[in-house]
Amino acid sequence: MTHSGKQSPNLNGTARLEAFSDAVFGILITIMVLGIEPPAGATLSDLKPLIPKLLVYALSFAFLGIYWNNHHHLLRATEHISGWLMWAKLHLLFWLSLIPIVTAWVGKHPLDAWPVAFYGIVATLAATAYSPVLTTAIARANPESTATRLLRRNWKENLSIVLYLLAVAAAFIAPVFSFTLYATVSLSWFIPDKRLEKLPSGDHQE
Repeated sequence: MTHSGKQSPNLNGTARLEAFSDAVFGILITIMVLGIEPPAGATLSDLKPLIPKLLVYALSFAFLGIYWNNHHHLLRATEHISGWLMWAKLHLLFWLSLIPIVTAWVGKHPLDAWPVAFYGIVATLAATAYSPVLTTAIARANPESTATRLLRRNWKENLSIVLYLLAVAAAFIAPVFSFTLYATVSLSWFIPDKRLEKLPSGDHQE
């Protein structure tokens, strides 16, 4: 509340949604790391059984980190939080919330088809859910605004979905190749989405 009795627009909008999303990302990462038990012994050889789990954890950590990073930039460029944007964001968070489950499953069965395939299915659905978040964030925009023009260029999102689907299919033939594709997508997004970094604050508003 401000001294005039009115709520701060920032606390009502982007800051509150950003804080909620940050908390969800933090919880998901915590759940993943707590799922990794320490080695049974005290020698380096005792770490060997943990290597698959640690590698999958690192992949999932990067996966969540990429979404968190781009989400951060998008919300910083967003001033109006609509109901549709909140539902679109929740839809994305739903699929991301399944990452700890598939991470743990793949960690126990790193070369089995169905765990590796389900990892890709969840990644695909999360990638698909990301597009409505972008679209809804600029729904009120002028068609010729900088935000609209930048966020229409979605070839990278489409390519990511194609690679995820290929990885799902490859899981039944060569699971190791699936991980290569998952890692390739993450590496391609390692640098934050340049479109979001170029968005001036509130540029998509009417």
